[in-house]
Amino acid sequence: QQALADDFDNLTVLKLPPYSPELNPIEQVWQWLRQNVLANRCFSGYDDIVEQCSIAWNSFIENKERVSKLCSRRWAMLTS
Repeated sequence: QQALADDFDNLTVLKLPPYSPELNPIEQVWQWLRQNVLANRCFSGYDDIVEQCSIAWNSFIENKERVSKLCSRRWAMLTS
């Protein structure tokens, strides 16, 4: 990571705190997955965990508005 930052004059690598949902959108995705699909479940083994997580992920991404709402940040809008 530091090697990448050394290639640019205006780039600084900052480590995020372990839990920072306002800075790391995946935290809110995990929260949605746990609350809406994966909570209070028992799994029969590793393959079942992978299968249920895949089902949960597909359920999450089927609604583009939900993905946009949970993953976008006004301060991090990209323009071309």
